[in-house]
Amino acid sequence: MTLNVGDPWMTTCQQNGHGWYLFTYSTNDNITLKGSQSLTNDWDNAEERVVFNPDPNSGLPYATDLWAPEIHNISGQWYIIFSATPDHDAPPPLVDAMCPFECPAVNHRMFVLEGDGPDPWTCNFTMKGMLNTFDQFAIDGTYFQYGGKLYHIYSCWENTYSAWPANLCITQLSNPWNVMSNLTDRRMISVPDQSWEQVPYGRPGRLATNEGPEQLVNPKTGHNFIVYSAARVNTPFYCLGMLELVGNDPMQYQSWRKNTDGCVFHQNTQAGIYGTVHASFTTSPDGSQNYVVYHALTTPNPPSNIYRTVRTQQFTWNDDGTPNFPLAEDGPFPVPAGQTSMSRK
Repeated sequence: MTLNVGDPWMTTCQQNGHGWYLFTYSTNDNITLKGSQSLTNDWDNAEERVVFNPDPNSGLPYATDLWAPEIHNISGQWYIIFSATPDHDAPPPLVDAMCPFECPAVNHRMFVLEGDGPDPWTCNFTMKGMLNTFDQFAIDGTYFQYGGKLYHIYSCWENTYSAWPANLCITQLSNPWNVMSNLTDRRMISVPDQSWEQVPYGRPGRLATNEGPEQLVNPKTGHNFIVYSAARVNTPFYCLGMLELVGNDPMQYQSWRKNTDGCVFHQNTQAGIYGTVHASFTTSPDGSQNYVVYHALTTPNPPSNIYRTVRTQQFTWNDDGTPNFPLAEDGPFPVPAGQTSMSRK
């Protein structure tokens, strides 16, 4: 997409014997779905529908700054998970003063919509509730499924007003909208302790970031990974980091191993591609190829209203079961295997 779009999420569904790609992203104001039978469609002009459009003046906790929506099919039901805040990221001054740094997102929380039918393109989505994050900052939440259990992994602070760093937390769910963990059960499974996760490089604390977690499963070996965004959103150094589940209990930080060799996917300065992050994962129409969908900057010094474009590239798998991500490029690339149609009919 050439439109200014961030936080892309793509998944697939089957309707009437045909495979469809569903695409959503941060609009700030609402939740919009786009649909196509083609992975590399003209997504700027693809058919779309707004599925949730809250009144920004309502004061409701999900009224403004809707970020990073994802649509998931869990046990045959469609759910949309997203973060939002009631106050346009402008908390009362005395709340902001509680933080050691400015904390405009202090009131961001996670929410869940539920669809009322099997077709995500036609069903109605209604508010199911707020995911319990213990009345603390929470953004970029995703579902993680493992061993028949469901988990919520999201970007979190250590406490209500710590502001930085942004870490990755996990809680266990009893269903897609109810958290069964309490605060003492919540675990941080990653903190931005590596120099490349910090901005400026090597400075801990303020602007050190882990966010945008996504589950990635090797379809042949069953290896489970969390691919996440590291460093700072409005810098060229924003990149993808990776955790591997090496234990049998995702709720324990000892079960996770961070790739400490550096970013697994990052800027390509020679091609003019920067800040390659907030990935989701899908396959070619015939299922034989794996693709990463991500957003990127086209300048190393973006203005405050950053402009991001959405891109997709094929990736493969290493012999040890880990993903082998390519160098970020502009293309052109070969057409995804099995792709024939370029419009929704």
